[in-house]
Amino acid sequence: MRVETSETVLAKSTVNRIEEIAGTFPGYRRAHAKGMLYEATFTPTGEASAFTTASHLRDTEVQAIVRFSNSSPNPSTADALAAVKGMSVQFQLPNDAVTNLVSITLPIFVTKSPQIFFDILNTVKSFKNGKPHFKDMVNLFASYPESRAAFQMIRKLKHTKSYATGRYCAVHAFYLVNEQGFRTPVKFEWEPEAGIETLSIKEAISLPSDYLGIEMSERVKLEEVRFRLQIVIGEQGDSTDDPTKEWPKDRQRINAGVLRVKTKAIVDQDHFVFDPTVLPPGIECSDDEILSFRKDAYSVSYDRRKKGQ
Repeated sequence: MRVETSETVLAKSTVNRIEEIAGTFPGYRRAHAKGMLYEATFTPTGEASAFTTASHLRDTEVQAIVRFSNSSPNPSTADALAAVKGMSVQFQLPNDAVTNLVSITLPIFVTKSPQIFFDILNTVKSFKNGKPHFKDMVNLFASYPESRAAFQMIRKLKHTKSYATGRYCAVHAFYLVNEQGFRTPVKFEWEPEAGIETLSIKEAISLPSDYLGIEMSERVKLEEVRFRLQIVIGEQGDSTDDPTKEWPKDRQRINAGVLRVKTKAIVDQDHFVFDPTVLPPGIECSDDEILSFRKDAYSVSYDRRKKGQ
């Protein structure tokens, strides 16, 4: 019998609260429910070789599965009503191993604490009809000051014109580990080769509710969609345990490789779990509590959708 820890209990409670706020949609993820899978190839440049022993960042081209999504827990939510978009990549490594990189169109997260994330959900649940008024948002900012920057970014965030023209950030810090065992703090970003293109809310609302999926399906018929993996090198004083804080813009960047998204994936069932803590030798998790919390939360979500709940 599996013994539940305080972390798994909090993960279950958090997923329960998301369901109470947004509803339950059997067979779907509890966040980023609406998404599309694509097949891709990742080719490293070798520029990260001095920092890590991870082969897919050094000299080994690998296949990948990419999932683009909007952030809503409701799979019927129109793309224009979910400003934050996601891009999850599962690299298929040698010997049937995998590793995942999860990113969104924001550089930071709303909190550094799983408990505070749960508390924020409780506050949101208390809003009348689930729709906050100005006074509600003022109280929310006052109650959770560490979340202020992310809330402000979300409020001002423009919609991506295409999944292919968004910049996606893995909001957590990781460590790259080289052959000498030296650990370098890093963050990862996907930069679109097609350039960054956005829409105003007025423009997005005028489009079909599934405009991103429609556009992406047509785009990959005509061309490869390419993203450059940028590795941002942290310096002394850069926080590795607080995803609510950005690193300075002048940090060194490495062009680690190119992801070529080629075609829509043909799968009988979306059984993929993009757990960002599944890492190969040469990459390690940081001491970010939200990063480690994702493992349990993703596991709860997967168990429920696998059972059709």
